[in-house]
Amino acid sequence: ATFKKNLSILGSTGSIGTQTLDIVRAKPENFAAVALSAGRNINLLVEQIKEFRPVCASTQTPEDAALVRSMLSDAGVKCEIYHGIEGVDEVAKCEEADTVVTGIVGAVGLQPTMSAIRLGKDIALANKETLISGGPVINPLVKEFGVNMLPADSEHSAIFQSLQGCPPEGLRRVILTASGGAFRDFTKDELFNMCRDDPEAVQKKATTHPNWDMGAKITLDSATMCNKGLEVIEAHYLFGASYDDIDIVVHPQSIVHSMVEMQDTSVISQMGWADMRLPLVYAVSWPQRLRMDYKPLDLAEIGSLTFKAPDHSKYPCINLCYAAGRAGGTMTAILNAANEAANEKFRDNVGLGFLDIPKLIEAAMEGAREEGLYKTDDVTLEDILAGDEWVRKFVEGR
Repeated sequence: ATFKKNLSILGSTGSIGTQTLDIVRAKPENFAAVALSAGRNINLLVEQIKEFRPVCASTQTPEDAALVRSMLSDAGVKCEIYHGIEGVDEVAKCEEADTVVTGIVGAVGLQPTMSAIRLGKDIALANKETLISGGPVINPLVKEFGVNMLPADSEHSAIFQSLQGCPPEGLRRVILTASGGAFRDFTKDELFNMCRDDPEAVQKKATTHPNWDMGAKITLDSATMCNKGLEVIEAHYLFGASYDDIDIVVHPQSIVHSMVEMQDTSVISQMGWADMRLPLVYAVSWPQRLRMDYKPLDLAEIGSLTFKAPDHSKYPCINLCYAAGRAGGTMTAILNAANEAANEKFRDNVGLGFLDIPKLIEAAMEGAREEGLYKTDDVTLEDILAGDEWVRKFVEGR
């Protein structure tokens, strides 16, 4: 395919960022990395700058920025270095970039994404929070500036790919597949007993994913299945499906990445190995298809694909996500912040149990409502961030 896209990558040293750069490295005739933002891993950032020669880059702190500048000047490499949240914004706004890959976790991704949309840049969306928290402000902007919001996570990419060629009113139902996470082979009673009798084993297992190699936060979200509930909300904002028309099915092999049912009940799915690079390649190359030398899917090698309904009583987070989605407005941002904070608290091992995660999220949602932070009309970015901030403090103080 003959096209050239200039990418700005938010979170270049994280798992999404490094995999996007793998694609740039594999297809230099199609992609250039023109702007990079990183967290605290400045050694890797410097290596990336030396290799890809972006116009600008950003670090988290001013100290890191100074360090990067001196490391680059020693190497004789020119690159404008910014820092902090303003730095991420500069990277998102980089004049040369036509597509921004949002690979940073959390609500910090909101402002830079909005800046990029206002400048008419397409978004390769790998940051769930952008739409889950920001849907009420992001969606109107996408419409206003006529940009493309291209999902870069496997499930939403699968839906997006399956919808290519679907007429405007053709979609009847979205079916999200879930691996089932770390506790998929446990009955509800086995899981609850393990939480009571051996919380340390639960702690260890909850942060190890059976199929995907992902960050600790998302791995735990898969174990609670909050991840899938959040994806239901994201699917609503991306594809306009109502919550009654979005279903979840557990599919342990992670080969069918999601499905869409058309009005005539025909179902179209997208399949592939559990490889994050596939949805990323599609997000940055759409509407083209690039030939990649990945291992082709071999169904005979897999043998069988299985599906089952999720147990909502074993995974209370799923219903909480549907409830937040139906409430709409700032409630999805409140839910997302509560989950992020509870997730972190569990991983910090300070005595929050696995089964306490949904209880804490629910308490935060109720608390935020009582505080008057739940709004559905004329929602602004400030409203979303206010809810986010209050909820994090609430969870911390519990």
